Amino acid sequence: MIDHVAVQCADVAASAAFFDAVLAPLGGVRVMDFGRVVGYGVPPMPDFWIGPQETGEGFRETHLAFRAPSRAAVDAFFAAAVGRGAEVLHAPRLWPEYHADYYGAFVRDPDGNNVEAVCHSPE
Repeated sequence: MIDHVAVQCADVAASAAFFDAVLAPLGGVRVMDFGRVVGYGVPPMPDFWIGPQETGEGFRETHLAFRAPSRAAVDAFFAAAVGRGAEVLHAPRLWPEYHADYYGAFVRDPDGNNVEAVCHSPE
């Protein structure tokens, strides 16, 4: 149902470096880069965009969940985020309260958003 989503960032370069690192294990890459605005996804179409904060005042947390192809990809996402100094919200683990095979990890991006990688497949 969602075609694409965009979030505003305080520092686009810092956020781009973060998302370059954490989306790579999930198969996500920069598909379009206009400098101030960067689109990520699986080529040829970006479905996740970042850009400068241009509207609103203050910060309102967003939760972004990216689908991972495997539990190993969730672990690699988490390692990449921690390697970039991301705040850990939840280390990779099963979340049986969601469903038996929900395996996810949660970190904060440079703007403080809750960013998750999740795999829904059995091990």
